[in-house]
Amino acid sequence: MIEDLEQEVHERRKRTPTDTARPATVAAVVCPYTRGRGEERDGEAKLLEAVGLARAIDIDVRLAETAPLRRITPATLLGKGVVERLKEAVEELGIGLVIVDDRLTPVQQRNLEKAWQTKVIDRTGLILEIFGARARTHEGRLQVELAALDYQRGRLVRSWTHLERQRGGFGFLGGPGESQIEIDRRLIGERIVRIKRDLESVQRTRAVNRVGRKKARLPTVALVGYTNAGKSTLFNRLSGAAVMAKDLLFATLDPTMRSIKLPNGKGCVISDTVGFVSDLPTHLVAAFRATLEEVIEADLIVHVRDIAHPETEQQRADVEQVLKDLGAIREDENGGTPLIEALNKIDALPAERRDTLETRAASGAARALQYPVSALTGEGVDHLLGAIGEFLGRAGTAREISVPLSDGATIAWLYRHGEVRHRRDEGELALLTVALDTAAAAQFERRLVR
Repeated sequence: MIEDLEQEVHERRKRTPTDTARPATVAAVVCPYTRGRGEERDGEAKLLEAVGLARAIDIDVRLAETAPLRRITPATLLGKGVVERLKEAVEELGIGLVIVDDRLTPVQQRNLEKAWQTKVIDRTGLILEIFGARARTHEGRLQVELAALDYQRGRLVRSWTHLERQRGGFGFLGGPGESQIEIDRRLIGERIVRIKRDLESVQRTRAVNRVGRKKARLPTVALVGYTNAGKSTLFNRLSGAAVMAKDLLFATLDPTMRSIKLPNGKGCVISDTVGFVSDLPTHLVAAFRATLEEVIEADLIVHVRDIAHPETEQQRADVEQVLKDLGAIREDENGGTPLIEALNKIDALPAERRDTLETRAASGAARALQYPVSALTGEGVDHLLGAIGEFLGRAGTAREISVPLSDGATIAWLYRHGEVRHRRDEGELALLTVALDTAAAAQFERRLVR
């Protein structure tokens, strides 16, 4: 089975070679799943994703297998037979790391490390390792460190040999003092407070930048999607930027923003964000709040989907769940940010499926407004840009405004900040039917007063 997984991962990486890196850690990947209890994702698909996550940071996966669970074993999560079988494989293959693609409690992690005599990390720990390897900016490193410290704080279990209490005070009168665990928890807590303070400064800076964009009437479009869906490739195609875009999970971690020109002549700011993944821990979402605020405050969300992926519908559900948790979209569809879908990688689809997809999208039969594109070849991107321009151009109810023809500055302002749907000139007046959003309408009223 591992040979089949290697072949599939290799096929999905053909477009872009991986970077040369340090010698890889030899590892095993175990994917527990519960059979027949309503679990939505297929065990083999989950395993393939876990292997892809591991190889994203050059881990040499020598063993990969699913572990069906009839019931959860509190001490180790996995059943006794699975633990014994993997112990033999770890010793035989010289494995130095076992990745359990699930959430482990600190006690379960410690027990598995004792049983296998090797390092064990869970899905959250693996994602944190990837984030740590990918972060490049100061902000990105702060967010990764915050998530890692929050994760480690709950894992200070009594597995060390130096946890005796430190004596406090002077002479023989001092109390027992703090244990090493208590010291470490205090130090971690202090560091978390400092990082949160720094990130609050980042949030204030981003808020100032957003105010500046709103004053300049520059709407924001946020690209979101499952990791490796092609967001950065599409971002580069739309903006002409050179953001790192590789066929790797979590290739993008630090957000990037660029100003682009739309087909209707207006401008907007487009942002490339960190990719989402299934079972994304809540404290990771909280740590990246400063980055994800760009999604919450966006005027339009473009959900980039890997339509060629066998689990594209499940990935869509995972992304939308994170967006709901952030408050960017709502269950009742009243309020929230408008969302359209860019169905990426149509170049990788068979001709029949591609034709069906394009027909369905054109007819409006899909559950959301969908635009088939290929970020790699550029096919369909112009249509997507036109749709973005149309969405951002939508405003409030149109009203008729009469402006003296001699007031060219006001006429130009209306064309620049509103959607002029009709114009006719009568004598010395220009009669324009214009739709303005709330902010532009308020600015226009102030302009009239002046």
